[in-house]
Amino acid sequence: MAKYAFYFDGTRCTGCKTCEMACKDFKDLSVDAAYRKVYETAFGATTRDSDGCIVNSCVSYTISMSCNHCDDPACTKACPTGAMHKDEETGLVSVDSSRCVGCGYCHMACPYNAPKIDRSKGHSVKCDGCADRVAAGEKPVCVESCPARALDFGTIEDMAAMGQRANIAPLPEPTHTNPNLYIKASSDAIPSGSVDAQVVNPLEVM
Repeated sequence: MAKYAFYFDGTRCTGCKTCEMACKDFKDLSVDAAYRKVYETAFGATTRDSDGCIVNSCVSYTISMSCNHCDDPACTKACPTGAMHKDEETGLVSVDSSRCVGCGYCHMACPYNAPKIDRSKGHSVKCDGCADRVAAGEKPVCVESCPARALDFGTIEDMAAMGQRANIAPLPEPTHTNPNLYIKASSDAIPSGSVDAQVVNPLEVM
């Protein structure tokens, strides 16, 4: 069976957050929970030059991201019970709530901030790639909801043919976990590892 990946087209995303809201609705999440998040990234400065003119070098771009179902997921390595696991056939990473003890190690290990501990449920929660929909031949609800068609989902080979592996700031270098997120970057995006890019909506995504 094929292993899957997400694709994000930064040249099409408008930052509307429809993907995020569709996921919250489909998964019946609380107001303060989200499996997919839209990161607003910015860098640059507004300065005054020697002639007294205002010069603006500020740019911004968005990244829609959920769990990246990495080839080498840090969350599964950190999990002491095996509750966080990667499906051998599809490559999708999910939580076995019956085995999760809510220790939070998966959350601390993930460089993409994907798993969270739901204290009301007593276990970790995260995007599972809409595994039930995928098994039925459908795409994740976030993908189908995107009005700009900035998101896609399919085999790793098909998604890799359209973009590069999670290669833009403020994301970490993709070599850490080999995430299955492929990106077509906007012209304003800068490479992973750059210290210039800042997340300007941290309360929404952290």
